[in-house]
Amino acid sequence: METLESLSDALDTTRDIQAIVRTMKALSSVSIRQYEHAEAAMADYARTVELGLMAVLRQRGIAGLPLAGSDGGAGSEALIVIGSDRGLCGGYNDKITRFARSRMEDGPLELGVIGARVAARFEADGVPLAFGLTQPGSVEGLSRLVQGIIVQIDRWTRTRSVGQVLLVHNRREGRNTAKPRAHRLLPLPDSYLRKLAQADWPGRSLPLFRMDPDRLVSWLVQQRLFVVIYRALAEALASEHASRLAAMQAAERNIEERRDGLQQLYRQRRQETITRELLDVVSGFEAVSTAD
Repeated sequence: METLESLSDALDTTRDIQAIVRTMKALSSVSIRQYEHAEAAMADYARTVELGLMAVLRQRGIAGLPLAGSDGGAGSEALIVIGSDRGLCGGYNDKITRFARSRMEDGPLELGVIGARVAARFEADGVPLAFGLTQPGSVEGLSRLVQGIIVQIDRWTRTRSVGQVLLVHNRREGRNTAKPRAHRLLPLPDSYLRKLAQADWPGRSLPLFRMDPDRLVSWLVQQRLFVVIYRALAEALASEHASRLAAMQAAERNIEERRDGLQQLYRQRRQETITRELLDVVSGFEAVSTAD
């Protein structure tokens, strides 16, 4: 049977946990906005890269781009999975892990993981990792992480004969805080290239360039990789914090129910103690009166 002291301690612990949960909710809410703004801020740069590719396509055609086309069956496949380093985000990591495994059913491939939680799941199943990177703690660390991923992709294409690279991550869509999504990084999709080649140029004349065409194309492809990976990371981190926010909201409701139950039980025990003490006083008074 709980005593008043034990119930009081339990209420204090519940209040402390509730304060922690509220702090995590506030941090997640702020982080969601930061990463969503970071993703939206890449729109202008993404458009600039697309215009560069449009100009090259009009002069060289789709066949002139390296690592382009859906017929690029040469080379092995690689998969990059974005998860989380921290927990308390519901089924966020389980969703993306299941989605990634469904993409690995056709056979072995090179696997890279961002996020210790997802990496631990693959390692527990005996799946070897080509590399494992950690998530940045803020928006400022996104660019450095993207550069590290691009270096890994370049190493794959040069030393491991990788010709196809797929990126999977969770994205926040409406009420769904974590919906898996896939991007094909390499080769560049034919549908994307045809769309650019057939799009109207937003000016009267095409730009001229003096850089070596192959170097220019290589640079534009790398910048497109940067944009796609950066946006994917920002979307994944916004989704992670949205999942954590939802988990903390559910936890807060459970804590409030627990606190209400403890408070009710505390009042009941306190009333029982007061009643018992009053009965002891009355019994003592009656005993003294009878003795007189």
